[in-house]
Amino acid sequence: MSFVAILASTLLALCPANAGSITLFQESSGLKGDFGNSQHFSAVLSDHLVMNSLPMGSGRHVLPSTTKLRAEPPKSSYSVKMPLGKPQTKLVLPKIYGPKNQNRPLVVIDAGHGGHDPGTVSPHGGLYEKNIVLEIAKAVRDELVSNGRIRIALTREGDNYLFLEERYGIARRLNADLFISIHADAAGNPLASGATVYTLSEVASDREAAKLAARENRGNIINGVNLGEANREVSSILIDLTQRETMAKSADFAKLLIREGERMIKFRTNPHRFASLVVLKAPDTPSVLFESGYLTNEEDVALLGSQTGRSKVAIGIANAIEAHFARKATKH
Repeated sequence: MSFVAILASTLLALCPANAGSITLFQESSGLKGDFGNSQHFSAVLSDHLVMNSLPMGSGRHVLPSTTKLRAEPPKSSYSVKMPLGKPQTKLVLPKIYGPKNQNRPLVVIDAGHGGHDPGTVSPHGGLYEKNIVLEIAKAVRDELVSNGRIRIALTREGDNYLFLEERYGIARRLNADLFISIHADAAGNPLASGATVYTLSEVASDREAAKLAARENRGNIINGVNLGEANREVSSILIDLTQRETMAKSADFAKLLIREGERMIKFRTNPHRFASLVVLKAPDTPSVLFESGYLTNEEDVALLGSQTGRSKVAIGIANAIEAHFARKATKH
């Protein structure tokens, strides 16, 4: 395709659909006209370039500096508005439920999405992922509180939105011993069903270690190591070692969640998966993302859409959390 044809097509593509034509004018030469299609515009522009001795072959083409290209304003317009809420200058840490003893382990449960972000919207009844996962998170909290051995906090308790970094940032600021982000999956295949547990991939760990060392405040402390006292290369190594240990702990909990939870939760085949998910990138907090099922599958929707079904999922998660910290206690 020639330069002129490409230019013509590009200008018309950029023009609003209801503008109908392109207006081109050049004050010095008197080139002016309305063009309804690229062929017409291309032909006229080609003639103009030839008359002004501009090359039409291959290579670089430059219009005279006086040439102005302008699209007619649309005859009608519309706008889309989405309320995002007022930005928070300081993130408010959530309430911690359970025992008052600060030595008891703390788990942070993150209900994915929220606010203007509904997550997956099920084609079977229109259920919103953000609502289902919040109910599961609250049910996990209630189950753990009733047992009285684990402290627990929720990243959100209402229909509000948090950035991904804020979600795991809450866990880090609370010095949480475990972080679980709860979601509900979707797939093009309506037969896909069952829960999945994700942990951070090895590739993401190496890349994130370097980025974190470069951008974080030099006074940042990870696992008691003050990165301000080390140079960039050493900082990267320290974070990498810390995150590798954290990843191993995350993978151990993922396996435990599947083993302890399978009595209450239906898992998919090979349920432990690895992914470069932002919400899992806290370098010093063991973290997993739990996909509770597929909102594109009718059976999973029936399960997650009922209080009984969500209660089963919550009990399975709570049992795994209890087993995780009980096993840690016996090692010490």
